Amino acid sequence: MGLAAAHDARNGGKTFDLSEFPEVVHVYAQQTAASEDIKQLAALARELDVLAVRGLGLIGLKDSLLRSSLARPAEQQGPRVRILLLDPESLAGGVTLSETRLRELSGVCDLQVYRYDMRPTWRVIRVDDTMFVSTFDADWEGHESATYKVMEAPQGPLYRGFQRMFEAMLKEGSRVV
Repeated sequence: MGLAAAHDARNGGKTFDLSEFPEVVHVYAQQTAASEDIKQLAALARELDVLAVRGLGLIGLKDSLLRSSLARPAEQQGPRVRILLLDPESLAGGVTLSETRLRELSGVCDLQVYRYDMRPTWRVIRVDDTMFVSTFDADWEGHESATYKVMEAPQGPLYRGFQRMFEAMLKEGSRVV
């Protein structure tokens, strides 16, 4: 009996092949490699959640990744958009600028912007049932990290875990827009 099998027998569980958890469907070297995929999904999205530090490159500036996806024809309802930004201290200028620019979007979609006050670990973009997840580290920012495309899957812990984390941060955050 191999080491993993012995561990499984003791703990009553089994080891799974990754193909049994098809949540991670693609890994991009960094966010720019995922941008076309993200834009295509966002253009049709009913819901969009974003967890970022400043959010300028994602949605805060006029030429940012997600901003153009929110304006829809008059007969088409805009998506529900929820954004979590770091409570500004050392990054006050960037976060405040992003909030100002995001207020401009409140006429084209159901926009909610919140501040959170914990040190960021994850950067999350959820477009309906698809998430793009990357990480912050001392050596790189979220857009420079490998980006994982995560799909909701039965028995899949990643999508659900990131969704629960986002909801908890919303609940603890303070709404600013």
